[in-house]
Amino acid sequence: MNGSNKKAMHSLLASRLTQLHIPSAAAEDPSLDFEFSDFFGPSAAPLSPSSASALPQVIHHRSHSFVGPSPRFTLSKSLPTFDRDDSSSDEPGDEAVGSVWDGGGAAVEDDLAQKLGPGDFEIMRVIGKGAFGKVFQVRMKGKSGGGDGIFAMKVMRKDTIIKNNHVDYMRAERDILTKVVHPFIVQLQYSFQTKSKLYLILDFINGGHLFYHLYRQGIFSEDQARVYTAEIVSAVSHLHKNGIVHRDLKPENILMDADGHVMLTDFGLAKEIDESSRSNSLCGTTEYMSPEILQSKGHNKNADWWSVGILLYEMLTGKPPFVHANRKKLQEKIINEKLKLPPRLTSEAHSLLKGLLQKDPLNRLGSGPRGAEEIKSHKWFGAINWKKIEERELKPKFKPDVSGQDCTENFDKCWTAMPLDDSPAPTPTDGEHFHGYTYVAPNPWLSSE
Repeated sequence: MNGSNKKAMHSLLASRLTQLHIPSAAAEDPSLDFEFSDFFGPSAAPLSPSSASALPQVIHHRSHSFVGPSPRFTLSKSLPTFDRDDSSSDEPGDEAVGSVWDGGGAAVEDDLAQKLGPGDFEIMRVIGKGAFGKVFQVRMKGKSGGGDGIFAMKVMRKDTIIKNNHVDYMRAERDILTKVVHPFIVQLQYSFQTKSKLYLILDFINGGHLFYHLYRQGIFSEDQARVYTAEIVSAVSHLHKNGIVHRDLKPENILMDADGHVMLTDFGLAKEIDESSRSNSLCGTTEYMSPEILQSKGHNKNADWWSVGILLYEMLTGKPPFVHANRKKLQEKIINEKLKLPPRLTSEAHSLLKGLLQKDPLNRLGSGPRGAEEIKSHKWFGAINWKKIEERELKPKFKPDVSGQDCTENFDKCWTAMPLDDSPAPTPTDGEHFHGYTYVAPNPWLSSE
């Protein structure tokens, strides 16, 4: 090829490269790698003592969480105890290690930690994959726990967690899940570790994400959205009473069980904050971030009520109230732009949305001395019997299409078709980061029988 032909070819390639388009739906190709936040929920890097003024990385994209619970309150059988003579391992020489937690947050040494491991679970399908590891649908071997022993097993690589400085976030998620028990909040059943990996075992839910159903239906009616919002308010209220702020409420982090009830999951950004404290972390998903988070003014539980308002707006209209392709302009809209309410919504819905989406957190509905009761007593919820809501007696009219306890039709086929392997990982040299990670949920039925 002569010089002129080479120049022509280079010019052609250069012109075509400028038109190169990388699809946003990268998940269509299962051979591609994905960020941990795409499937386990976003995690910002924690502040170091030497740079207290530095803010963690902002999570800008919307993410999906593929694990969640089915309500332990509707199960009839107690969870099994374990009696194993051999240590479980996920690869040669990688025995289950750690100490057991008593359910109240205190670590207690117990030989049960040596009897529970990945070998106790049969891997059925992959239902998620991220930079830290994978999420599997699993069945407990020879045991009959909830849903015929079907669980979601979230597997995280220690070396990657340490490398990315996410140890505190992984521990916080696990710790918070051991402290909350509520009919509309994910229930952690077990956690354990091997020398190279962390494992969370959660009840498997097969109804799919609220996000999935919302975008299939386009919008929800006010009656349909009212039940979902009431269940979300109940869950968030419970978190706040326990000093926990979720900080990443959105349709992708809310799952639906086979009966149509919503379940709050993904506590990767949750934080324990007392009444007098504020957090300055810039974290979450931009469309759902409150103005005070974006302005780094310090935030508390009031930021969750803003997100509930965004959630409700999206359920009723099909999209969040503030949207823009440019992140900076999106943030400016959230901070400065006046809320626009569709005229087709009822005056009661307008009133609730205005109350929840107050820019000033001190004026926001739910920020007063009565807290969540301000929201529960709003006239839009006038037809809601809160006692029946919290006892799961108010049945949603819509039920997802589910064929059985182990149904994964509501999960993307790019994951469920992947090979079933919990691949080896190197063992970190420092194992002290994860001391006391092991947990077995207390049995709620023994005390009630």
